[in-house]
Amino acid sequence: MELHHQFEEITSLIKAARLKIFREANRTVIELYWEIGHYIFEQTRDGSWGKSIVKKLAEYLAVNLPNSAGFSVQNLWRMKQFFETYHQTEKLSPLVREISWTNNLLILSGTKSDEEKEFYLRLAMREHYSKRELERQLSSGLFERVALSQKGNYPEIMPGKDLNEFGFRDTYLLDFLKLPDGHSEKDLRKSILKNLKDFILEFGKDFILVGEEFRVQAGNDDFYVDLLFFHRELQCLVPFDLKIDRFKPEYVGKMNFYLEVLDRDYKKPHENPSVGVILCKEKDDEIVEIALSRSMSPTLIASYETHLIDKGLLRSKLHEFYEISLLDKGI
Repeated sequence: MELHHQFEEITSLIKAARLKIFREANRTVIELYWEIGHYIFEQTRDGSWGKSIVKKLAEYLAVNLPNSAGFSVQNLWRMKQFFETYHQTEKLSPLVREISWTNNLLILSGTKSDEEKEFYLRLAMREHYSKRELERQLSSGLFERVALSQKGNYPEIMPGKDLNEFGFRDTYLLDFLKLPDGHSEKDLRKSILKNLKDFILEFGKDFILVGEEFRVQAGNDDFYVDLLFFHRELQCLVPFDLKIDRFKPEYVGKMNFYLEVLDRDYKKPHENPSVGVILCKEKDDEIVEIALSRSMSPTLIASYETHLIDKGLLRSKLHEFYEISLLDKGI
């Protein structure tokens, strides 16, 4: 057993070194594209270069660097746009060096404001998104959904920090579950397990499934947690209670019971206290606030959507939300 532990330590060192090499290589590539974009930006700004010159540059590079991909005329113009977009934003320019060129291009073309760009840059960094995973979050309007639900309940789990800081949200999009009308809680749970990869992508890659209908014992009775996860960053168990109806205050009492049992009998000594998630079809924020006001346990009440909402409609709602906020502030 001791030998196995030593081997694991060596494996961890190798993985960490590989990740470091990959990150350094990626930063070097992004820095190169930044400098090329800067050069083309300066040459086109004063009129020295036009489209024909950039095309000739692409042709020249194809001949003189035959084994190098990524220098097509289209990509050269993207490099210029990349530099042009970020070179005056000190807050964002360091972030673009931490994700891949492919993901940078997705964010560059799929966002409008600096705030939206920062949101996806930080998200892609934290979750290590692949191209497909980032495309899903962009197309589903995650930025707009999070912004619209920013009044959600995010209880503190450690001094000065709440669940929002660890990627938890007020509303989740579960369109990939393909749930039928009138689905049951069992249908919801089974569909989540069948589509577990997409479910974890929506909630955050730090979630690891421990079990479904996880049995906990108290006294002489058995109780079953719908889904039990472990969160790597929080270093704690996260029980999910799945509901297909509107949130009811009594759901908090049940979750408090689960959290207490888990912390007494299942939490390991080095782990933090458990955090609960009650996932409902609908909720009233005022009722949620009242229900949680006397609860000492960190519990998030979240709702879920089963159909993709049009991104244009989300942006319209977000714009309306900002307009109302400005009026409330007398601006």
